[in-house]
Amino acid sequence: MAKRVFLIVLDSVGIGEMPDAHLWGDEGSNTVGAIRRHPDFSCPNLEKLGFFNIDTVGGGVKSPLGSFARMHEASKGKDTTIGHWEIAGIYSPRPLPTYPKGFPKEVMEEFEKRTGRGTLCNLPYSGTDVLRDYGEEHLKTGKLIVYTSADSVFQIAAHESIVSREELYRYCEIAREILQGEHGVGRVIARPFDGEHPFRRTSGRHDFSLIPPALTVPEQLKSAGYDSISVGKIYDIFAGVGYTESHPTVSNDDGCNKSIEIMKRDFNGLCFINLVDFDMVYGHRNNLEGYAKAMTAFDERLGEMLPLLRDEDILIITADHGCDPSTPSTDHSREYTPMVIYGKGIKAGVNLGTRETFADIGATVLEWFGEPTDKVYGNGFLHEVAK
Repeated sequence: MAKRVFLIVLDSVGIGEMPDAHLWGDEGSNTVGAIRRHPDFSCPNLEKLGFFNIDTVGGGVKSPLGSFARMHEASKGKDTTIGHWEIAGIYSPRPLPTYPKGFPKEVMEEFEKRTGRGTLCNLPYSGTDVLRDYGEEHLKTGKLIVYTSADSVFQIAAHESIVSREELYRYCEIAREILQGEHGVGRVIARPFDGEHPFRRTSGRHDFSLIPPALTVPEQLKSAGYDSISVGKIYDIFAGVGYTESHPTVSNDDGCNKSIEIMKRDFNGLCFINLVDFDMVYGHRNNLEGYAKAMTAFDERLGEMLPLLRDEDILIITADHGCDPSTPSTDHSREYTPMVIYGKGIKAGVNLGTRETFADIGATVLEWFGEPTDKVYGNGFLHEVAK
């Protein structure tokens, strides 16, 4: 009988500061702690699975249906790439490079030389503010708007009337070739926009990620003949390595729709899902109300997913970092993440405590399929929760 795993990453849904949060300026961060105080926050399905039974989250039910753990990030980082890589079995001993003062002269000169275009900005910037401040000059000069953030990213914005999407993607590929080694940022991101002032981003965003530096769980499963399906930006995060299918999304709701359609299909393997709106739309914009409502909306969709699980399926819900919308910072936060595991073959109510690494999730996925775990980072916990 086919086995299926649905691994859902609620992007940035952290559950409280890690012991080293002070090293990252994230003391006091607690994403779930902040949003659950809002009156529009209601997550009864997560509650019954055991989400609030996780250590230090609080407010759990007496008899949760799933098992659960608090996940500690072993890698040095608090970004999307490192978080997802660790979930999938990679330990990153060094944080990916960031550029609070912009990219160095040698990088920018090489980029301008190889693209044949000048550049504007080269500073950390909000994606909407950078269009406001540099959009008009870009239209006049044709220079590319290059900017970064607190994340390890090199972002290129261009108006679609000046630079076609295909050309912008080619420029991103050039940047990706340049940005290796010492300057190997996690992602080069195409940010096309259109319209007149105030400009608006289009749906043509595309991420060009670093190739994972070691074997990942999806790659191992694919090599063993299993299906390895990406929903959302998962495919981009792993530079496409290890996936048999990719289903890009435009919103959390779209991601849930596509996940539900996949749950109705026959396949044998992993469906790895990222729901990015929590982070991109609400966390980075310190929109606490929107974040709370988005969690409520996901919980409602979760109610549609649970009846679709088959006897040999497991569902795992986790996160990749925090992004507390109640703090002054608009950056990610160094937080523990939640983990809930549920299925007919999984025991109810097992508290796995605090795991040493996100990678224990990936190792457990391999165990579910009977695959060896010695080639990836992490220790599986299937023996503790399997019936």
